[in-house]
Amino acid sequence: MGDLSQFLPIVLLFLVMYLFLIRPQMKKAKQEKQFAAQLKKGDKVITMGGLHGKVVDLFEDGTCIIESMSGKQKFERSAISMEKTAKLNAPVKEKK
Repeated sequence: MGDLSQFLPIVLLFLVMYLFLIRPQMKKAKQEKQFAAQLKKGDKVITMGGLHGKVVDLFEDGTCIIESMSGKQKFERSAISMEKTAKLNAPVKEKK
């Protein structure tokens, strides 16, 4: 019983780290990967660098062509921000 009580705080620390740090990060990474896979032509997107544009073409190697005011540019799908794009495409609420 004495040996177990010495390792219990360490085990609890790893459990807390998993529940509050590792698991949410894995969930977010899975959501971002699913978001990138669901992109389609015509979607309005914002990259992590802040570039606003519209998806013109998608490729099997994980890249896409985005058309913006500065022309067409090739980006990795992972460079498209899920949060910023969701805010861009969110329905606008009417003010009362």
